This record gives sequence, structure tokens and C-alpha cells, in this order.
Amino acid sequence: MKKIIILLIPLLLFISCGTTKVQRPQIHSFTIPLSLSKLPQSNIYINLDYGIRLNVLDKRVDNNILNKYEVNLEIPKPNTSSYPEVKSFVSESIKDYMKTMGFALDYDINTDYMLQVEITQFQLSYLSGMGWMGTVCFDIQIFDENRNQVYPRTNITGRHSVMSNCDDYTAAAKTMNTAFSNALENIDWNRIAYFLKRSDLASNEKNKQVTGEGNTALEHTIIRWFFDSTPKGADVYWRVISSTPDVKNTNQLYLGSTPYESTEAFDIKGLTFNNSGDVQIEISCEKIGYITQKKRFNLRQAIEQKEISSKFNLVEE
Repeated sequence: MKKIIILLIPLLLFISCGTTKVQRPQIHSFTIPLSLSKLPQSNIYINLDYGIRLNVLDKRVDNNILNKYEVNLEIPKPNTSSYPEVKSFVSESIKDYMKTMGFALDYDINTDYMLQVEITQFQLSYLSGMGWMGTVCFDIQIFDENRNQVYPRTNITGRHSVMSNCDDYTAAAKTMNTAFSNALENIDWNRIAYFLKRSDLASNEKNKQVTGEGNTALEHTIIRWFFDSTPKGADVYWRVISSTPDVKNTNQLYLGSTPYESTEAFDIKGLTFNNSGDVQIEISCEKIGYITQKKRFNLRQAIEQKEISSKFNLVEE
């Protein structure tokens, strides 16, 4: 009888262990509705001379929007997503933000600057005793119309935190959206607007190329042209002589007869302040019965002095 009892005990233990079920915590899922929670002051950059384009790149190492989820209870980290998707949200929101301030987006492909935004972090965390915390990080750069960098890579960070329960997903969304708005506020928009304003000096726009649209400082640089001769009444011609491929040589163009005086702005396509040292203006003075005389003027010096002038003492043939 004792042997039978001993054999039954392990059998009962086996049956008992086999029928026991382990209760696992349920993993929750939630979606964070992304929105632009705060707009800037409107129409503060409506008088800029150049437009700007936006290029957003997603450079995040971790695309999971929920980073840490540490609570006292044995609650697993929920599956978290966002709507809209982060890259499209950032792109459309920054455009709306800039349009509100008055920036001219996608104005002219030939002269627009480009603001490049690289998303490096867009994450939400929950820590017990601290609540929800959101962090948004961008790297921004600005390029001119020739895609030369004019604003160095700069890191922009926005943060926000809300003390709330770990299952308060409304607070989580508010935290994330406020962190994003704070990042936008931390961008130096005045500095960006500075590049989109035409300078009064061509030397401040060293690589900005004349296109004939009248949107460069060079095209608004007024040059005094004055030519005289002895005897008077000679015909004056001018042409462009260039040693840079950006600026083409031209044929002679008639200016007038001596004494000739005029104030004109440059409309030499391809000209920049930097390549103006490789461009010359040739002036010819002609009169029947006299030997034609020619003089050349370096364009960089003419820009700096704001004058091209000379007197020709003609010699009889």
C-alpha cells in the first residue's frame, strides 16, 4: 500500500504543473497624432529678395519613436507609431511654419536658396517619477542658388516634458508635439532671412551670379561712365573681354559720342564679384581722320570705384 502512494505523488505533481498557465502582461499599442502645436508671428519676412527651398532628410539611427519606457509596474513597452510619418510631418510642418512667417518658398529655381534639414532624433520616453519626455534634434545647413554652403551645419534641439501617468497617451502626444515646436523656435530665422536679402555691396555676394533678373547686388551697383576726347565728337564703343568661362566675350556696342557721360548698372550675364577680376571692359574711341584708340578697364576695380572714365587724346592719321 505504501508503494502505491509513493508512485501517485509524482504523477499528481506532473499533472498539476502541466495544467498551470503563466499570465503574461498584454502589450499595448498606440499611435501618436503629430501636429504643429504652435505657429510663429506672421508676415515678418515678407520683403525678402530671394526665395528658399526646403529639403528634409531622415538621418535617424533609431526610427522607433518610443525610446525608453521605464515604469515601476511590470508593464511591457507598448508598440508605438506616429501619424503622419515623421519625415513627411516635419517637411510639411516646417513649410507651413515658414510660409506663416512670410518666406517665399519655391519662388524661383534659378535664384532660390536651399534650407536642408536633417532629422537626427525624434523620440519620446517615459521614466517613472519624471513622466513623459520628448526630444527633437535637427542639423540644418543653407546653400545659395549655386549650392555653395553659406550657413554651416548647426544642431537644433527642442525638448519638453510632462508629468503624467505612463498610460496617458494624450500627454505623450502633447509632449512630442511641443518638443517639435520648441525645436522650430530655436532656429535662428533672422539669420536665415539675412541670406535672402540682397546686399547693398556686391562684395557681400561674392558668388551670386548675374542672370538678368535684377536680383543681385551687382545689377544694382551703379557705375558712372565718362569719356571725353580731343578733339570732341568721337564715337565711343565698348565690349566685354573675359578670361572666365562664366562670362562670354561680346562684340562692340555703341555708347555715344564724346563727351559721353552716363550712370548704368551691370547686366553682364554670368558675372560675379569673385570672377569680375577676370573680366575687362574695352573702350574704343574712333573719329574719321584719327587713329582709333582703345583702353581696357578691369571690372573688379570698376565695381569697387564705381566708375569707368578716361580721356582720349586722338592723333591724326
